[in-house]
Amino acid sequence: MNTSAKRVLGNVAAVVGAGAATGAGLAAWGHSELTKFELKQIDLPLLAPGALRGAGEFKLLHVSDLHMIPGQQTKIAWVSALDALQPDLVVNTGDNLSDERSVPDVLRALGPLLKRPGMFVFGTNDYWAPRLANPFGYLVGRKRVPSYIDLPWRDMRAAFIEHGWRDATHTRHEFQVGPVRIAAAGVDDPHHDLDDYDEIAGPPNRDSDLSLALLHTPEPRVLGRFAEDGYQLSLSGHTHGGQICLPGGRALVTNCGIDRRRVAGLHEFGPMLMHVSTGLGTSKYAPARLFCRPSATLLRIMERPE
Repeated sequence: MNTSAKRVLGNVAAVVGAGAATGAGLAAWGHSELTKFELKQIDLPLLAPGALRGAGEFKLLHVSDLHMIPGQQTKIAWVSALDALQPDLVVNTGDNLSDERSVPDVLRALGPLLKRPGMFVFGTNDYWAPRLANPFGYLVGRKRVPSYIDLPWRDMRAAFIEHGWRDATHTRHEFQVGPVRIAAAGVDDPHHDLDDYDEIAGPPNRDSDLSLALLHTPEPRVLGRFAEDGYQLSLSGHTHGGQICLPGGRALVTNCGIDRRRVAGLHEFGPMLMHVSTGLGTSKYAPARLFCRPSATLLRIMERPE
């Protein structure tokens, strides 16, 4: 081999080596971000004047996408500590599981919060185990086919209900927490077309102070129906905020029909407000986050100005 050819091969090897080192570094960093949990807080003047009857604020804690794997002690401790916020209402928008043995750890994480008023809907990763998939399919927006390997979601649901949480799946609820009268409804996960909005169609009770729409995946076709019916605030998860993002949290994909600008946080959807959680976990087959740390959100809902 002549000197020129050796030089070219040396340059190629250097580039490949640098790329591999960069990739390994990003993977290590992305994995380290999995336990850097953040609490996001949003002030939301949504209630009519006088609705709180002097209470000051109504605290709604939104948690989603735990994707629990046995032994995630840091996550269990962090989620449990959210009870110190003393939320008036806890809303869980699904994908709690990432392993068939995870239900006890989900209940340990949510344990103190289960003693507070709560509601939930599930995602497909509550029903079926995750599966190893080509990551490039995710990046081009290809929907993954479920494994259809059952997870013990029925046991988890029974525990939630036993503690007093309301299952909003294809159900309308009306109840009061403190001075706030709540009308809420939810659907099963739209990501794999498990939703049936006709089961809950119609406007929320006009005498309610706060109307909530629950769905795991923020699919526009379902959000649109909630908005048309007059719900004030939708709560969802699923997107992981993009999970692998560019600097500044700029998502590459949303893994659903919502646009990338609204992949996480509080936004408008027509006349309705929508909150999309970045979630607290990831699939055990994709254990990394870049520029998108796991989070829960405390929505401090207050009265509108006179």
